[in-house]
Amino acid sequence: MVRVSVVGAKGRMGSHVVDAVNGAQDMQLAFALDAGDDLMRITPENTDVVVEFTVPSVSLDNVLALVKRGVDVVVGTTGWTDERLAKVTAALAEAPRGDQAVFIAPNFAISAVLADYFAKVAAPYFESAEVIELHHPTKVDAPSGTAIHTARAIADARKAAGLGAMPDATETDGGSSGQVVDGVHVHAVRLRGLNAHEEVLLGNAGEQLTIRADSFDRISFMPGVLLAVRKVADGGHAGLTVGLDKFLDL
Repeated sequence: MVRVSVVGAKGRMGSHVVDAVNGAQDMQLAFALDAGDDLMRITPENTDVVVEFTVPSVSLDNVLALVKRGVDVVVGTTGWTDERLAKVTAALAEAPRGDQAVFIAPNFAISAVLADYFAKVAAPYFESAEVIELHHPTKVDAPSGTAIHTARAIADARKAAGLGAMPDATETDGGSSGQVVDGVHVHAVRLRGLNAHEEVLLGNAGEQLTIRADSFDRISFMPGVLLAVRKVADGGHAGLTVGLDKFLDL
């Protein structure tokens, strides 16, 4: 039985995680903590894995504190930069346990993870590629961590294939071309009625490939969350791991 504590338990995602853990036959909810609750209640004696779903402004401090407590952490909060990831890696190097693990997922939806993978596979065969992410207007970061992860995967695949810069004759912009991530333009849409959606456009002369993933309800993330908890609890993933694709047979 995996003992799971949830930090951010009253949030939009955290509340679904609490329900998912309570519904899993191989898991037991240890603590459901939210803003103002004491993280020091969590110890290796009562918790095997912590699921952290809060906001970017507090997530790093939460993760660093939990690493010091000697527990493994699965993180769904977005907004992770290379600098923030480096701080997690440094903390793990001084963790109480040598096999401690932190897993961070830009997205827990299986459809989004597969879309990211498909985009990476297709990228070397197309001259152009851009990413559009669409979310509800209460999302606090833009572009999304998923879109940034996808753009970097596309860029890495293009670089490995020896491709150069994508064609773009734009002379005046004004910000309408989106954020450029490793040479890939990423566009963010915030619109009432949306949940979480991503579209990758890849183009050659005379053809276009569109890869799209849609999550219509937050419950779609729960199979990925539970998969990550089980993988981390099973061991063999010491250190920092980023991306649910690491736990899929792709």
